Amino acid sequence: MPPSAHWLSLSIWVPIVAGLAVLATGADKNAREARIIALVGAGLGFLVTIPLVAGFDTGTSAMQFVEKAPWIERFNVNYHLGVDGISVLFILLNSFITVLVVLAGWEVIRDKVAQYMAAFLVMSGLLNGTFAALDAVLFYVFFESTLIPMYLVIGVWGGPNRVYAAVKFFLYTLLGSLLMLVAFLYLYNKSGGSFAVLDYHKLPLPLDAQVLLFVAFLLAFAVKVPMWPVHTWLPDAHVEAPTGGSAVLAAILLKLGAYGFVRFSLPILPDASRYLAGFMITLSLIAIVYIGLVALVQTDMKKLIAYSSISHMGFVTLGFFIFNAYGMEGGLVQMISHGFVSAALFLCVGVMYDRMHSRNIADYGGVANTMPKFAALMVFFAMANCGLPATSGFVGEFMVILGAMKFNFWIAFLAGTTLVFGAAYTLWMVKRVIFGEVGNKHVAELSDASARELLVLGLLAIAVLWLGVHPAPFTEIMHASVSELLKHLAVSKL
Repeated sequence: MPPSAHWLSLSIWVPIVAGLAVLATGADKNAREARIIALVGAGLGFLVTIPLVAGFDTGTSAMQFVEKAPWIERFNVNYHLGVDGISVLFILLNSFITVLVVLAGWEVIRDKVAQYMAAFLVMSGLLNGTFAALDAVLFYVFFESTLIPMYLVIGVWGGPNRVYAAVKFFLYTLLGSLLMLVAFLYLYNKSGGSFAVLDYHKLPLPLDAQVLLFVAFLLAFAVKVPMWPVHTWLPDAHVEAPTGGSAVLAAILLKLGAYGFVRFSLPILPDASRYLAGFMITLSLIAIVYIGLVALVQTDMKKLIAYSSISHMGFVTLGFFIFNAYGMEGGLVQMISHGFVSAALFLCVGVMYDRMHSRNIADYGGVANTMPKFAALMVFFAMANCGLPATSGFVGEFMVILGAMKFNFWIAFLAGTTLVFGAAYTLWMVKRVIFGEVGNKHVAELSDASARELLVLGLLAIAVLWLGVHPAPFTEIMHASVSELLKHLAVSKL
């Protein structure tokens, strides 16, 4: 694929320009135009990411589709983009989820429609920029900018405590990121005035400096993942966010933290990564086991799925810090799978909430009797959340457990408990919401999912099945980049 094609720039700026065009439609009297422009913009945004995957060379770990232009020349800051096998799939995932979120909010959002759609389109472009940035300042700008549209989505279209949840989300993630900026400035000085991320891979940093930098990155990325104990903002944000906000938050925004570990912490600080691996594995196992137990006692469906997300993301960070190919590729597959499954579960809760205006498990019961098509899809996504074989949820978790087994039996054993807890809290929720007798007259009056809702959930179901049954196209793309990263970690001095 010729570099002149500028596919990465298009994947960033097409949704942003479309978002600004949607904003230009103005008041709610033009809501229909806003929705159509948003859908066309999201669709185009997805289409321009397809050549990135179709033209991707799986035989090399080098950055591809590279674009570079001077930006702030005095400080050697460049508009420098590129993707490897680790980042390219997340750009595709993000653009795909954006299309579904626009469709999901088609009829549900009646107030400030243009602003709602524009927020998601702009956020989609900024997220793609974060995954593609190869300049530290550019990465930081994109990384922080994604907070603004999500803050507005929660704060304007969220639930009764939306302002509290939005401010908590913003402060947690912003404060964590400030130390990352300090780390970038230190690396800038050490590298002789370069903000190019790939230049930092070769820096001979002493262990004590690496550990301090690792902690700075950890605070930025751990909040985003979110890892225990800096996870408390997530359930609040999810419960208050509108359905589309929850879907993007779970499917994409949480991936920025895990992506940061693979793009910055591991390759730039290999000695510190090995030195602190035990600490990272411990935090990951606490998230997997303890947060899994917390999810069991939730009465609110959104809170349960939010805690489930924290537990599943613990699997991702565990996979990264056991330093073998199964673990790392399993963690990346789990990130993509979680993007599909968690987005689907939040959209399922949204479908029920739009009809009943309640997320409490106790307010439901016997939904399968009145919404059979919807119930079939929700049970399917619940099974994927449990890690059922032939669904995407199984592939990533199985690979991480396999990698953990090579590393240490007891770590693999503890990680495996998530399959038990995941099944327990997910099936316990499904049993009380979907199955049994019709719980009350409100459930008896429910209408099945509309064609639009079935389309959105059906597309996600196809994605979950595809990744579950035939994960090879996904793992082949990431294989060369993961092997190169592991080689780089293996020659660390520890």
